[in-house]
Amino acid sequence: MIYEPADHGLGRSRGGLTTKAHVATDGNGRGLAVLITPGQAADSPMLPMVLEQVVVPRLDGGPPRCNPDTVIADKAYSAASNRTLLRRKHIRVVIPERADQIANRKRRGRAGGRPPGFDTVVYKRRNVVERAFNKVKHWRAVATRYDKLAITYRGGFALALIVGWLKSLGDTT
Repeated sequence: MIYEPADHGLGRSRGGLTTKAHVATDGNGRGLAVLITPGQAADSPMLPMVLEQVVVPRLDGGPPRCNPDTVIADKAYSAASNRTLLRRKHIRVVIPERADQIANRKRRGRAGGRPPGFDTVVYKRRNVVERAFNKVKHWRAVATRYDKLAITYRGGFALALIVGWLKSLGDTT
C-alpha cells in the first residue's frame, strides 16, 4: 500500500530540503520497486520495505515472484538485521562490510565470528543500479523535485522506470 508521509518525503540536510529514492532493479537495470523517503533517512532500514514492494508476475500464471535470487547493495545496507532478513528469505547477499563492522568483529576475536561471504566478481554488477539511477535522473521532474506530494514524485520516478522498461524491450527486437 502506498501512502503519503506527513513530511511529504522532504528532509533537511546541509543543502536544504532533500528527498532520497530507494530503488530495486533487475539484473538489466530495469526498475522493480521504488520507495521515497526524506533525505536524512538512513538507507539500511529501508531495505525490507523496498523488498516488500518487489512483485514480479509469472508469465505462466501462479503466484507472483517476490524474492530476488541475489541482493547486491553498497555498504550503507550492511546491517546485521538486513543480512539476517535476506538469509531467512534464502536470498544471496552481496554486500561489503563497513570498516567499523570489520573492526568490531576482529576486536571480539573468536567470539566475533567469521566474516560474511562476499563475492567481488558479482559485486561489480552493482553499477547496474547506479546506471538505472543515472537514466532516471535525466527526467527533469525527477532530477529536480517540483512536486509537493511524495506520492506524485514517486509516480514520476515510476514513470521514468517504466519508460526504461519499454526502451529495453525495444532494444531486444
